[in-house]
Formats: sequence, C-alpha cells, structure tokens
Amino acid sequence: MENQQKQLVTEFLTAVKLLDLEKIGSLLDPEVKWSQPGNNDVSGLKNSQQEVFEMVGKMFAITGNTLKLNAFNSISINDNRVACQLHWTAEKVSGEKLDVYNTDIYTVEHDKISRVDIFSADMTQEDNFWKG
Repeated sequence: MENQQKQLVTEFLTAVKLLDLEKIGSLLDPEVKWSQPGNNDVSGLKNSQQEVFEMVGKMFAITGNTLKLNAFNSISINDNRVACQLHWTAEKVSGEKLDVYNTDIYTVEHDKISRVDIFSADMTQEDNFWKG
C-alpha cells in the first residue's frame, strides 16, 4: 500500500514538472483540500481541484509562465501521507526572483491525492514574491 501511495505522489510531481495538466487532474481528488501557506495573493485553503488550478493559473500569470518545479526528493511515507522536498524557481517581469524549497505533505485516499499541506523554507521570500 505504501509503495502505491509513493508511486502516485511521484507520478503527480513528475506531471507537475512536465506541466501535464491532464495527468495532474487525474491524480487529484475533485474535492482536494490544498493548504497554501503565507499571507499573500495565492495563500490560503483551497477546497477543490478547480480552486487549486485557479491558484496555479494565478501563479503562472504573476510569473509570466516562469514558475518551475526544478526537483523533488526525500520522499518519506507515514501511513497514507507522503512527504517530500520540492525546489521551485520563478521570475517576474520586474526581475524579482523566487528560489525556494518547500516540504509538501500529500494525503492519499482512494487512489487520489485528497489533501496537500505546503510548508515553505522561506515564508518571507514567498510572501514578498506572491504579493501583488
């Protein structure tokens, strides 16, 4: 069971790296709960796949489509939760850059990601970058 959950999260993150929206959608529960940290224009709890895609769309708009998942690793498992470290970069038209590591906790239920909790290694950088 744990290997299936690890595989599902690995498939999800690979799809994120490749910007494979169809695959991402197939792996997220339609009612996924997504907790985006901070006090900025994209933070807060998202309560559906649609709200998550709207948040990501806003992130791409803010960054002129430069938001990129560079790498993910350190996948660890605890029951139906999978933790991993992600490295993100992005750049605004103004030249302001984002270079941050996050720890994400994915909860897998019924072969879908049902909850995502994001923890930023540098919340100040993220808040400054994602504020309008």
